[in-house]
Amino acid sequence: MTTLDRLISKEYLKLFFLIVLSFLSLYLIVDLFEKMRMFMSNHATLSQIISYFFFKIPLIISQIIPAAALFASLITFGSMSRFNEIMAMKASGISLYRIIAPVVIVSGIICAFAFLISELITPFTNQTADKILYTDVQKKRTLGSFKQNQIWYRGKNAIYNIKIFDPETNTLRGITINYLNKKFELTMRIDAKTAEWKNGQWIFYNLLITKFDRETFPSVERAAMKIIELPEKPSDFTGIQKSADQMGFFELRRYIKKIKSEGYDATQYIVDLHGKIAFCLVSVILVVLGASFSLKSSVRSSGLGHSIGLGIIIGFSYWVVFAFTMSLGHSGTLPPFIAAWFADFLFAVFAVVMFLRAKM
Repeated sequence: MTTLDRLISKEYLKLFFLIVLSFLSLYLIVDLFEKMRMFMSNHATLSQIISYFFFKIPLIISQIIPAAALFASLITFGSMSRFNEIMAMKASGISLYRIIAPVVIVSGIICAFAFLISELITPFTNQTADKILYTDVQKKRTLGSFKQNQIWYRGKNAIYNIKIFDPETNTLRGITINYLNKKFELTMRIDAKTAEWKNGQWIFYNLLITKFDRETFPSVERAAMKIIELPEKPSDFTGIQKSADQMGFFELRRYIKKIKSEGYDATQYIVDLHGKIAFCLVSVILVVLGASFSLKSSVRSSGLGHSIGLGIIIGFSYWVVFAFTMSLGHSGTLPPFIAAWFADFLFAVFAVVMFLRAKM
């Protein structure tokens, strides 16, 4: 690494960490004010509040890294352009490729770091933060758990085993309900392919009801559709099913293999799996895009406010496109790969075009 590489990398990293710290502080302050009434109404202790926000930090950092990389790139190269440092480098025979290479390499390392955070740290800290919020602060009873990629829930008079719960559609898949008497003897079992919450009741599909009697043989009833009275509502299962954010890449991939092998639709989780990688890699794309805008002769005389405004526009545009295509993937409108990678591909093409124009 040359002296010039170290100089550019040092300037970029200094701005990057400053921006990450600024975004993190702003996020925590806004989130604190939003939850302050809830904390006060539940008489949360100072230790619980601090612990909750401490365990939220890894998730926040992983979410703001792409935006921080973009802003750092815009400000770094924008400042160098305004003080004619870029012009001096080009006059010395250094190409634009060589000028932005250190920052691209550093952003690639940051991408790898972000992936490690989302894989090794974020799943644990997300679960811990949720436990502090719902169990310690709001005093909600934990009647279920997510073990061996399945939901186990202890209801009022039954034990539930559920393969998948979709909170967006309030649908249960792969359901087994075991009813027990006061002696913990099995009295009835319900097996069903799916169950939907409609009009305040559970509608089960493709179900088998087995009733057990110690004096006679078990009786079996099959039905294509039947309303089953359950005391539990969808909200009782919401906090138990792991979301994609609470699973690392490899854990999510194992979960997808399991539910696919059992014949269930894993489209939503496949989209999230691709999205984890696409969101990590976008930092490199945004760095090149930010550098390309900063190196344009038409913006060299602009100030810091111009770079910040440009960063907000680019970052917001990416987030809108990414969120929109991901939602289309979750609904099955787009294939998972296209849904997750379309925004990255679109902005990569845009970055290449802008960089080639900046060279002219």
